[in-house]
Amino acid sequence: MWRESKALIFLLLTAALQGSTFPLQKLVVGGVSPFAYNAVRFGSAALISLWIFGPGRFKRSSLLGLVLCGAYIFQMWGLKFTSAARSGFIVSSFVFFVPIFSFLLEGERLRKIHLFSFALGFLGIYLLTGGIKGFSLGDLFQLFCAVLFALHVVLITKFSKVEREKDMLFWQFLTVAVVNLAFGTSSLHLPLNALIVGLYSGLFATVLGIFWQMRYQKEVGSNTTALVYMTQPFISLVLSVSALGERMTVPQFAGGLITALALFVGTRVREKKST
Repeated sequence: MWRESKALIFLLLTAALQGSTFPLQKLVVGGVSPFAYNAVRFGSAALISLWIFGPGRFKRSSLLGLVLCGAYIFQMWGLKFTSAARSGFIVSSFVFFVPIFSFLLEGERLRKIHLFSFALGFLGIYLLTGGIKGFSLGDLFQLFCAVLFALHVVLITKFSKVEREKDMLFWQFLTVAVVNLAFGTSSLHLPLNALIVGLYSGLFATVLGIFWQMRYQKEVGSNTTALVYMTQPFISLVLSVSALGERMTVPQFAGGLITALALFVGTRVREKKST
């Protein structure tokens, strides 16, 4: 029970670290090439992980990098054809694809209480982000992004059972950095504030966040991890309210409470069963 509780705490910290990058990016990356920004973020993450953990192993780490890079590329392309609000809803829905990949790749079945929690979470995310009406090419790219983010989550669970966490960092981050660098060669200039945010994201949200994700996700499984990540849009919103002065609407607040309830219901039953 304590091991699972500890894992949930660190996964929540991971969600908070990764969620903290969104309001910071809003502050600095307007007009900045997202490819250049991601090249800095993941390039710095690759250098930090190489310095601390060494090069690690290539095969599984680079495969994780290709999946993660594909998610970011589709997200960037999609944003050219759809709004940030629609993107937020579709990309956040990656958590609902996790059970599919979890079953296909690991044979982890979705328990009834998890199904109920995911249904609650869908309502919460819908209220948080406003949902979408209609469907465009940009939305399709965002959907591809969500599918790849979900695949990345499940592959982390699968690979971290047979590889050490530190061995799957450097090549993963380097792969993302190199591909983004290739796409962003025409606009590599970043102002100082964007560079600082990229370095912050590289160290905390990327190296530390993904290391914790690899270390603790295997303790609770991909489906429970997805429940934790349903809280990320609310964390980002709270930080945006405090840092950027944005306003939180009543539906958004209700959505945040519902996602927290979904996490509580899905994890409390698991803890009770394991005692």
